Amino acid sequence: MISLFLVPFLMASPVGASNDTFGLDFVNGTTGGNGIALGQKDPRTMVAQIINVVLTILGIVAVVIVLLGGFKWMTAGGNEDKVSEAKKLLGAGVIGLVIILAAWGIASFVLNELMKATGN
Repeated sequence: MISLFLVPFLMASPVGASNDTFGLDFVNGTTGGNGIALGQKDPRTMVAQIINVVLTILGIVAVVIVLLGGFKWMTAGGNEDKVSEAKKLLGAGVIGLVIILAAWGIASFVLNELMKATGN
């Protein structure tokens, strides 16, 4: 087990290779070439886009939960245990949607006010 952890550190670097730690020389552009172009987008805009994508994915998951609860209720066939399970699923999905929409509204408000306050 110990050799699995030690062997990578003991391996010699190839002939002509630079002393590149974790590939960071390529990121910085010091190994020749341009490196990785990171773009010129405003960090606030990137954060807003990330928040929107995450909340969209969570919203889709909540809608799927609601649909699953509805499907379980329709296929319960009068079985009260399955109907109560479906009601719990529907309730959880609706509560999740409300929380996600509230989070989106708060995040949207905060990010808009941040953009106004910083002059953009």
